[in-house]
Amino acid sequence: MIALIDYGVGNLFSLRSSLARIGADCVVTDEKKIIESADGVILPGVGAFGDAAKKLEDSRLKDVVLDYARGGRPLLGICLGMQLLFDRSFEYGEHRGLGLIAGEVRPLEQFVKGQKIPHMGWNALKLSSAACPLFKYTAEGEYVYFVHSFCGVCAEKSDLAAVSDYGGYDITAAVRRGNVMGTQFHPEKSGEVGLKMLKAFCEMCEGVQA
Repeated sequence: MIALIDYGVGNLFSLRSSLARIGADCVVTDEKKIIESADGVILPGVGAFGDAAKKLEDSRLKDVVLDYARGGRPLLGICLGMQLLFDRSFEYGEHRGLGLIAGEVRPLEQFVKGQKIPHMGWNALKLSSAACPLFKYTAEGEYVYFVHSFCGVCAEKSDLAAVSDYGGYDITAAVRRGNVMGTQFHPEKSGEVGLKMLKAFCEMCEGVQA
């Protein structure tokens, strides 16, 4: 069973629909016991980093997510959920993240010149980690859907799983450290390419013992 964490800032309907389309057993929940018993966890998110981080902490789910990830089971952050995996963000101030991926989140305009912000629409993937299990069914150059104005900057190159070119700058498209993964793009809005990634994630979760 896949647990979609509901902490008030996620686009849960389309994600749940995509998982249902590939036949995955999933539940939208904010209950600690259900999350702890899940074979895999997805942390979605839309909106501002600081607000999301506060809601995650206020809902007492921050430690649940951290304990889950440290237990070695698959965790996937999507969009803002990926950004929350980093140490900190500089979105309208400085805010602490989960610290599962070394690095920070900074305004996209610091790196990209002469392009529209937010980065919104389809862009091609350049896979920097062919071994990332999330891309088991993904080919180099396939297109995925982005909507973001801030980007993750990995402190460790080995955590960078994929990038996309935007205005001559390689923005972080996906990260991975062991069982912890994240995508800046939205798999649930990326058509068949995104569904294949969700399928690969679910396959990672098969046979996992809580």
